[in-house]
Amino acid sequence: MRTVAVVLAGGSGSRFGGSTPKQLRLLAGRSLLEHCVAAFDQAPSVDEVLVVTPADRTEDTAAELRGYRKLRAVVAGGSARSDSTRQAIAAIQADAGTAEANVLFHDAARPLVDQRIIADCVAALDTWQAIGVVVPTADTIVETDGSVLGRVLPRATLARCQTPQGFRLSVIARAHELAAADPDFTATDDCGVVRQYLPGIPIGAVRGSERNLKVTYPGDLAVAEVLLREAGEV
Repeated sequence: MRTVAVVLAGGSGSRFGGSTPKQLRLLAGRSLLEHCVAAFDQAPSVDEVLVVTPADRTEDTAAELRGYRKLRAVVAGGSARSDSTRQAIAAIQADAGTAEANVLFHDAARPLVDQRIIADCVAALDTWQAIGVVVPTADTIVETDGSVLGRVLPRATLARCQTPQGFRLSVIARAHELAAADPDFTATDDCGVVRQYLPGIPIGAVRGSERNLKVTYPGDLAVAEVLLREAGEV
């Protein structure tokens, strides 16, 4: 079955600061976006790569990434992450027709996704129709109302979510179709959309990595640089 990796790079990265979108910040000489595209381009189990960017960045992004042979298209995203995901789904469906496919959605803010994670996600989709990448939490997690600590949650059953998140195309398309019709839609990630609108579909867990960090603040970019240097990749 064909596997399409979608790199979501439509956000503004307001928490990062500055005028340059976060996904275009440089890490070891390449943008965060390019690091992600390169990882999926090198993955044997990925057939195509689709990139979603702001509408005013599609042409420039396509030119910047033209050397990656698996890059299928750069499409314009929407005002919210869910809108960008739907744009990607529509583009894949337009290309695939009625054919089923596996789809991996990855945030451009995670530039250090590795080949093991990608391979494990694709392999897991042989068994599951929806999967998420998670890492166990090392911290104690408590409920709080903002000023008072409450119940301590059982750490052994908790994990932090990463991307990619993977799905059968028909499953994620149907989940987003239902979500788009719901005026109270609130989910912030695609596994959340499936969990909310297709509760009968179990979501498998794929082991992530602490290295697969999300660049949210400038300090995260410095950490990513150190990780690349320690791995001898710069």
